[in-house]
Amino acid sequence: MTTHFELQPAENELQELAEQNWQQACERERQLEINAFEAGASIREGDYTLVNLEAIVRWKSERLVHYLIGNGSERIRRALEVAADTEASTKGAMMALLELRGVDVPMASAILATIFPERYIELDFEDLEALGQVRQDVRFYEEYLSYCRMIADKGIVQSQAELPGPTPLHALDRALAQWARNRTA
Repeated sequence: MTTHFELQPAENELQELAEQNWQQACERERQLEINAFEAGASIREGDYTLVNLEAIVRWKSERLVHYLIGNGSERIRRALEVAADTEASTKGAMMALLELRGVDVPMASAILATIFPERYIELDFEDLEALGQVRQDVRFYEEYLSYCRMIADKGIVQSQAELPGPTPLHALDRALAQWARNRTA
């Protein structure tokens, strides 16, 4: 069974929504995002530490940070090593991260999105609403990722080169989240 995604915002609104998302973020949110993508780059370069993982988790959910410490340095290193392996499948990378205490599918996807922003997009409730969906498991994430890559590959959303995670996928993530926020405002 394949999941059906239906983009709720108009395609021609996506770039503007991505820009609006960054502009409306407070300074603290912006700094957390900058720190997360810097940590993702460090992980990509082989620095598989709690400090880097913590910066990413803090960006998405401050309340989950305390769970990370219980994982231990070696367990974190092993999970991040698999996640940062360019040869790892999406499922393999996700499963390695899901072994960590405090990491669920949305968090694992956020970690992957900061390590490889050109390959992954975070799975977020707001984003799913903008695609008419609510289910979240690894298989669903693979389908969601494929759909989002297809949108990004169309060139509808351009990378925001001056912002953290400067890729079309991350700009799409910002656009989908902003669309959902605008609906509830």
